[in-house]
Amino acid sequence: METNSQYEFLHVGSKSTPIKGWVQGVPLEEQARQQLQNIAALPFVGPWVAVMPDVHLGKGATVGSVVPTRGAIIPAAVGVDIGCGMAAVRTTLRASDLPDNLAQLRSSIERGVPVGNGRGGEHRRMPDGIETRMTQSGLFQRLEAIKTKHRKIRTDKVEHQLGTLGGGNHFIEICLDEADVVWVMLHSGSRGTGNLIGSYFIERAREELAHRVLGFHLPDKDLAFFLEGEPLFDDYVEAVSWAQDYARHNREAMMARVLNEMRHRLPKFQLEKMAVNCHHNYVQRETHFGESLLVTRKGAVSAREGELGIIPGSMGTKSYIVRGKGNADSFHSCSHGAGRVMSRSAAKQSITLSQHREATAHVECRKDAGVIDESPAAYKSIDAVMAAQTDLVEVVHTLRQVLCVKG
Repeated sequence: METNSQYEFLHVGSKSTPIKGWVQGVPLEEQARQQLQNIAALPFVGPWVAVMPDVHLGKGATVGSVVPTRGAIIPAAVGVDIGCGMAAVRTTLRASDLPDNLAQLRSSIERGVPVGNGRGGEHRRMPDGIETRMTQSGLFQRLEAIKTKHRKIRTDKVEHQLGTLGGGNHFIEICLDEADVVWVMLHSGSRGTGNLIGSYFIERAREELAHRVLGFHLPDKDLAFFLEGEPLFDDYVEAVSWAQDYARHNREAMMARVLNEMRHRLPKFQLEKMAVNCHHNYVQRETHFGESLLVTRKGAVSAREGELGIIPGSMGTKSYIVRGKGNADSFHSCSHGAGRVMSRSAAKQSITLSQHREATAHVECRKDAGVIDESPAAYKSIDAVMAAQTDLVEVVHTLRQVLCVKG
């Protein structure tokens, strides 16, 4: 599908890859701009870097970036929350089917789905069917093969974290669309095991860097890489693929548990055909412009022509179900959310509890100091972010939260 791209060139250097940014009307911090330039300076990156409107400074690579590479892969660009992404389903429920007080439903979901980090965010005992699900999917066997090669990857959390939320910006929401139809939407990834895998290979890439003779300047050790043909390259691809598959299964298991809690407390309902489950923090091999590339989406969603995706706002703001337009300039990608406008520490220092409560007054959610760093003021305007990428996606449904569970 031909589209008129509305990007601007953020950087075009004589010795680096161009950077195309969909950033009209949204802030771009100078540190993030410099980080993008560092990535673009690598000789195996290209043909260009695509920057989404939710862009902000990240670790290793800039959040809200699409980084194609030739013959190399950067583990820190993928990060440690491998396969993090979104899932959403539309139900046959209407707003009138929801109780006036949603506090009991929120508590029920929080009991059914462990939330937060640490032991409290894990199943106390392995839920029925989890082991069977893992075995039938092949996830157990694949992980054992990875651990056999790399014995420092030790984890006993796989079974106890499948179907759990985690913390930070992960969430479960009940939403209403423009026709007051009830949706369930959630955000999570590969949990502790994905973190272990990501951290391990990031460190191995740094170790390999110490033995490389580079013919170019590497501006940041977090851009350490594996080259195609090296054993660690293949091992990382195998491990990151496992974590991405596990993340998808995690969202499916969590969604099933949320829907089960809803069935206990709400009128009978069914699921409609519209459902989405998409990564926004991952790497995979794709063909663009007739060339095989390894495409890392660090806070970006695949938006091929006709493909459905999810772009969430923040607590208390709108979210969107979108359909991709297949824009080649963005490597068929769009933003993964609103994007932070301030760091977590800055948010805790500048946003008051009363401001947070006012911004989330219409949502049944936590209103304590522990989620101040997730308050809407910590994020960019989702309206501005959506306006900056009208050539990348079209809006299918606009969702508004009525209930939000945070870890």
